Amino acid sequence: MNSFVYNIPTKVYFGENQLGHLGEELRKFGRRVLLTYGGGSIKRNGLYDRVIEELSKADLEVFELSGIEPNPRIESVREGVKICKEQGIDVLLAVGGGSTIDATKFMAAGACVEHDAWEFFGANAKPINEALPIVTILTLSATGSEMDTGGVISNLATGDKLGRLAAPLLPRVSFLDPTLTYSVSKYQTACGAADIMSHIIEVYFNTQEDLFMLDCFMEGMLKTVVKYAPIAVAEPENYEARANLMWTSSWAINGFINGGKRKAWSCHPMEHELSAVYDITHGLGLAILTPRWMKYCLDETTVDKYVQYGVNVFGIDPSLDKMEIAKRSIALTEEFLFEKLGLQRTFTEVGIKREDFKMMAQKACRYGDIKGFKTLTPADVEAIFEMCL
Repeated sequence: MNSFVYNIPTKVYFGENQLGHLGEELRKFGRRVLLTYGGGSIKRNGLYDRVIEELSKADLEVFELSGIEPNPRIESVREGVKICKEQGIDVLLAVGGGSTIDATKFMAAGACVEHDAWEFFGANAKPINEALPIVTILTLSATGSEMDTGGVISNLATGDKLGRLAAPLLPRVSFLDPTLTYSVSKYQTACGAADIMSHIIEVYFNTQEDLFMLDCFMEGMLKTVVKYAPIAVAEPENYEARANLMWTSSWAINGFINGGKRKAWSCHPMEHELSAVYDITHGLGLAILTPRWMKYCLDETTVDKYVQYGVNVFGIDPSLDKMEIAKRSIALTEEFLFEKLGLQRTFTEVGIKREDFKMMAQKACRYGDIKGFKTLTPADVEAIFEMCL
């Protein structure tokens, strides 16, 4: 295991009836709050009224920015930055899933600089040295943005969807109430589960570092997703299922499982190009890509990791031939994503066309070959795209 620094100081209020602490936590950072949220579901399910009530009790001055998109746009970030600067915002409160939280992170950072927020992204990205405090109320278990330092923003003008990590983006406080995910649709629940699973797999499939203790932790999280995601899809108000998915989504990407891992992620840079061009749900793109990427990377040099995965996550008989175990593990992953969760399995089903493969592959490798579980060139990425048709 490599050397690393682990520091995740996000304070988490987990469970039901924790919003009574919202006002006291926000008051620690000031009185002027920018409340951010998406398309209005928090008004339909009553969460908005509960939040406003708590803010009013704490005598906080509230400004709002709604309409943040599922793949958040730089335009929303810019609007949030404008409000922060014009109104002297002290703290930002993001209520929603990963898209709302991601956009809010870059509003918080953009409020502290003079340049445009899009300059935080790309090969010549400007540093993020500070950000206004961020508090989150999570409504969708998926991205883990409520407990990590990263975010992803789309720019339709340039055709880019780019991510960024920076310590100041870490939320100070996050409220995780599984009951707030009861109203999430079956489709979004399934996509969220695929996203969680991908976050773990991107770290777990690794041929270099010895991560035995962390591998055991990751296998437990993968088994949790495999067990509870179908239950949450079938029984939306099953608290145990929603709670297990919610806590797993945070720990899948808050840095704990990395253990000093130096290899890049593979499926995420490929998927970012899909949703940049076609605006599909991130978790769905990952679900379609992941089993094909697994197939593409399988050979005699990588087979042992598939064996470990298949035996420890899906309970495949370890006495079988290694390659057979590996192929069964991929098949069981496909069965989980496409049959048990009911997600579409091909690009064709969601309208992604071959004519864009070369361009998307080149952009996925914009910083050079993807040096992940196995190194992928643009030609390799195109080949994986072909497997998804």
